[in-house]
Amino acid sequence: MKTTLIGLAAAALLGVSATAALAQDAPAPQTVNVTILAAGDMDSFDTGVEGPRGGFARLNALAKAEKAANPNMLYLYSGDLISPSLLSGIDHGANTIELTNLVPFDVAVPGNHEFDFGPDVFLDRLGESVFHWTAVNIRGADGNPVEGLGHEPVIKEIGGVKFGIVPVATDETPVLATPGDWTWAPTVDAALAGADWAAEQGADIIIALVHAAHAQDEAMYDSGKFDLVLSGHDHDYRIHYNDIVGYVETSNDANLLTAIDLAITVTPENGDTKRSVTWRPNFRFIDTATVTPDPDTSTKIGELATKLDAELNVEIGSTSVPISSKRAVVRGEESAMGNLIADATRAKNGADVAITNGGGIRGDTEYPAGHVFTRKDIFTELPFGNVTTVTEITGADLLAALENGFSQIEAGAGRFPQVSGLKVEVDATKPAGQRVTSVLIGDQPLDPAIKYKVATNDFMMAGGDGYTALSNGTVLIDKSAASLMASDVIDYITAAKEVAPAVEGRIVIKK
Repeated sequence: MKTTLIGLAAAALLGVSATAALAQDAPAPQTVNVTILAAGDMDSFDTGVEGPRGGFARLNALAKAEKAANPNMLYLYSGDLISPSLLSGIDHGANTIELTNLVPFDVAVPGNHEFDFGPDVFLDRLGESVFHWTAVNIRGADGNPVEGLGHEPVIKEIGGVKFGIVPVATDETPVLATPGDWTWAPTVDAALAGADWAAEQGADIIIALVHAAHAQDEAMYDSGKFDLVLSGHDHDYRIHYNDIVGYVETSNDANLLTAIDLAITVTPENGDTKRSVTWRPNFRFIDTATVTPDPDTSTKIGELATKLDAELNVEIGSTSVPISSKRAVVRGEESAMGNLIADATRAKNGADVAITNGGGIRGDTEYPAGHVFTRKDIFTELPFGNVTTVTEITGADLLAALENGFSQIEAGAGRFPQVSGLKVEVDATKPAGQRVTSVLIGDQPLDPAIKYKVATNDFMMAGGDGYTALSNGTVLIDKSAASLMASDVIDYITAAKEVAPAVEGRIVIKK
């Protein structure tokens, strides 16, 4: 106090006001500018090579440019990296780690697709990564942290500002993927606890880095514990800011991204006045169609594409019976190829029934008995990159789906269903919508009131080919969590070594 009085007296003698003297003594506020870029859900290694936007080459170019413009940058990944790209079905995601290691993230949270090939494969990919993977809610079977996978929020200091990054994974992973005996704590509860921990460590700005559904994102957003919620998983593009909390959802494959420029003001502690941090965001919409692909990444993608071509010529197993995928067959009658594909997708997902549209089977080929399939054969048969989704619907909706499938038999329409787990009798002389005369699920008649677990492709799940009835139930595995149909079939043939998909009366049509 004496020192302050002397200072004030001296100020008075010099003709300086007391207020001005105090202002001169107070430390000046500091401004720190930080850019945050988040991406997620990179589903294909070669997206954007021929398309107008998206892909690793554009993402890497953008990250390089943002870091060059502002070295005070946080580069974050919100999950789903090592699967389900076409090449990942072969190398279990090693290709995506190669591509992201070129311009590494600061922090990545595991998505459900990180566990499509089991926990050991994820650990292999984690070991190859030059960036940091962590999730506050993932533990091993014994309840302890998994070696190599971070389990606490990440504290990063930039320009004197502490950022608390709370990576949290979807607790639906054990249902959506195959993580073995690892365990997931509830997503939202773990995130809120992580935010409290980060605050205790002195974090000035707390960020939720999330791979979870919208409802869980919103719970974190509404909690008041986060400054920013950065999420992936739903493949939507969203930005919301309520003048307190910012929420950004990335689109898949880096098609549409958001850079967040934070103007942060740090007012140092001064006497009884505590240090304070305030910030204002600027959300920059980025359409990556405007981004020139990174040359180094493009070169690597070209090398991977060459590798893929070689890998596709690998033999996977043989057939002991003739199999037809001719267009007229798969669109008009039960077919051995349709049975093979439907059986594979049903087995992979433990469904009661599988249905796939004949129009999605494109090989138009006769395979003789003894033919040895290659991966290329299967990707030729299923070229659209469809994934196997699973829904639970009533028998009434399943019947409606089948009626739709048989409604355009005369036209050879692509909606004709190839099935597994059921037998159906159809009278094509009756009007469309009234043609199914009998359905057995297993060996039991279809019950309109019972719910059945149905595996189908994402095109049909979304109502494609008129299959709107499939969207009436509870989605168990959606597009964002699904596996490639082609990979399901490849795995099925590889495991069997030899297949014999007979035409066995699953579909009987009276004409």
